[in-house]
Amino acid sequence: MGDTNGQVIAGGNGKGNRMDQLNYPTDVLIDKETDSLIICDAENRRVVRWSRRSGTTQGEILIDNIDCWGLFMDDQRYLYVSDWKKHEVRRYHIGDQNGIIMAGGNGKGAGFNQLNLSPDIFVDQQQTVYVSDNNNHRVMKWNKDAKEGIVVAGGQDQGEAPTQLSHPNGLVVDTLGTIYVTEVGNDRVMRWPNGAKQGTVIVGGNGRGAGANQFNGPV
Repeated sequence: MGDTNGQVIAGGNGKGNRMDQLNYPTDVLIDKETDSLIICDAENRRVVRWSRRSGTTQGEILIDNIDCWGLFMDDQRYLYVSDWKKHEVRRYHIGDQNGIIMAGGNGKGAGFNQLNLSPDIFVDQQQTVYVSDNNNHRVMKWNKDAKEGIVVAGGQDQGEAPTQLSHPNGLVVDTLGTIYVTEVGNDRVMRWPNGAKQGTVIVGGNGRGAGANQFNGPV
């Protein structure tokens, strides 16, 4: 804390598809067991791992040929990846190339068994998958082994009312099941208690701008 200069720990060798390069990384997480970073290398259509140990000069491919956007790793070291083109979330063992569908996977749409662009995901200790269903303006909850999801925030068309969302993106869920979600379209962060029919603005919501009480497309 307090450093004014950062240190490059992955990529930094220009845009490209070599193993020492990245191209539009969209998400990253830390795998504590291997002391490494797992990165969604979106434009290269791959998920890669970079060791955090000194002297690392390139990454290794964990999953290839995937239109990844969001990542999550649970306590059992299962890796969850959202695929924005297939409108699905898959769970992988590290080293597995196929994975199993945990949410979506039924094409783009607004059905309860579908997603329409899923930029972020969160998984709780029961392996329940929460998905920011961006173009459906809702957050979906998929219980383990469920065939369809449950709307837990938004889903009342696009808008700025307390019951609505507009292009939800970043997502986190606390141990009480309270959902915190950023909205690109409404320039705000909303809090939705477990089971609530409407949310509360906790940051932003004062129009798009650079003011101390404003956001500009929070992701």
